[in-house]
Amino acid sequence: MNRRWIHFKYNKKKGRYERKDPSVVTRILAVGRHLLSGTIIGAILLYTFIFFVGSPSQWRLEKENELLRQRYSQLNVRLNEALEVLDDIGERDDNIYRVILQGEPLGSASRKAFVGNSQRYDSLLQLNDADLVITVSQKMDIIERQLYLQTKSFDEVVELFNTQEDRLRHIPAIQPVADKDLKYMASGYGWRIDPIYHLRKHHDGMDFSAEVGTDVFATGDGRVVSAGYNKGYGLCIDIDHGYGYMTRYAHLSKKFVGVGKLVKRGDKIGLVGNTGKSTGPHLHYEVHLRGVVQNPANYYYLDLTPEQYEAMIEKLDNIGQSMD
Repeated sequence: MNRRWIHFKYNKKKGRYERKDPSVVTRILAVGRHLLSGTIIGAILLYTFIFFVGSPSQWRLEKENELLRQRYSQLNVRLNEALEVLDDIGERDDNIYRVILQGEPLGSASRKAFVGNSQRYDSLLQLNDADLVITVSQKMDIIERQLYLQTKSFDEVVELFNTQEDRLRHIPAIQPVADKDLKYMASGYGWRIDPIYHLRKHHDGMDFSAEVGTDVFATGDGRVVSAGYNKGYGLCIDIDHGYGYMTRYAHLSKKFVGVGKLVKRGDKIGLVGNTGKSTGPHLHYEVHLRGVVQNPANYYYLDLTPEQYEAMIEKLDNIGQSMD
């Protein structure tokens, strides 16, 4: 017999305790009270444990989040390294490959320009460590764009290489007047004193002093785009060599080519003269690259030795006045 359910009640009339067993309902209620109180206490303890310590599922989630945070941090470092490599490849592309092949550099501004909608990252703002996730996502997009641009750039470099032989034929590379026919180098590229107005003015070409009637040669393959009188230039010929190059031959006494004529390097195109704004017989020669005047002295590499080139530069630096 379970003694827990034996009860005694005092009988005043008889003056003694008498045994009284509780009813089934009473027993059920007692059990219910114990179960309810135990449940309440257990729930309180469980809630306190979860609130202050956390549940196993929360532990797993926090552990997974910490692992994910570490992976994102590692990925961020690797993306920085990848960007540095891409920057180095871009610099080599612009400053070596394209310079050698006479190509137009893309430039870091074009390579690093990010074209995208910042709203595309709004959905990531709800995540834990949103700043880190967004930073990694942005760098991935930048790398994707730079890889695309670099791939296109290398395609262009390959095309430049394939056309290099033709390009070399078109680039101005000789003097327009034979060295044997020169009296002297009259004036070089740069700031000079104008012989007419006596003002300091930029001289956009080089002056070759020679007798009237001296042969003038095309300095590279190309097409004549202008042949006639051109204000202060007098009788003048312009040749488009392609690949961004154009040359000008001014103050001629005679021309042998017309507009549209295809010429080869070394073809005789005219004769030295004294037409236009000129103080004496000479040829004024200019080189333009993509619309910008260049120093013609940098384009005589086919018919001048290093010693001759240095002597010419020294002579030009000592000349303070142009002839036109």
